[in-house]
Amino acid sequence: MAQVNKTPGEMPSRAELAADARSLIRRALKASLATLDAKTGYPYASLITVATDASGAPVFLISALARHTQNLVHDARASILVDGTGGLGDPLQGARISLFGRAEKTDDEAVKRRFLARHEEAAFYAGFPDFSFWRLNLEGAHYIGGFGRIVDFAPAQLLVDTDGAKPLLEGEPEILEHMNQDHADAIQLYATKLLGGADGPWRMVGCDPEGCDLLYGDRALRLTFDQPVTSPAEIRKALVHLVQLARSA
Repeated sequence: MAQVNKTPGEMPSRAELAADARSLIRRALKASLATLDAKTGYPYASLITVATDASGAPVFLISALARHTQNLVHDARASILVDGTGGLGDPLQGARISLFGRAEKTDDEAVKRRFLARHEEAAFYAGFPDFSFWRLNLEGAHYIGGFGRIVDFAPAQLLVDTDGAKPLLEGEPEILEHMNQDHADAIQLYATKLLGGADGPWRMVGCDPEGCDLLYGDRALRLTFDQPVTSPAEIRKALVHLVQLARSA
């Protein structure tokens, strides 16, 4: 996964911190959603499960009966906190990012597919009439990557440019099916040899111009490419290169 590793006293560049922030968002399975309470006007924080669209914007599935949904209908302004500090003795030394913008309901089939690939249990209620998918239209972010690593990011620094990548995005379902059915061994190598993941039945649950998302139970990893890809042929070339690196590791 994209993590910033520096010698003591050496600070990462802004571009490195942005890459680390993007990876943190892509790996998230849950987050805190803060909305403005329609009754009191005070901030209201709740727990949600999350995924990302192809660009990296957070997407989530919520019920119209939930208080946070009613708040968003009243005022679309929201913030999502992604916490990457789990397992640390001092969580304040870990990475987290607060994303803010306006949330909107979406009927995008790609959003539904990408979310359910990460949260299969949600398929049971995703079709209920009171449930709908939402996307946070990012307006900015505040990232803390540990001591002294505090940066504000604009959307362009966190979102992946998908212009020109239509062939890749349209081919994503077939790419994932092919990799999971025919190249499970390669996915295992990516997870364990390149990303430090544990042995297990890792699956590829998403791909975009910058990389691929891998999932095993409640653990998610981010596999990034050396350069952006825009088509199935280009992602195949990138994945072949990465599996060769994994085999030589």
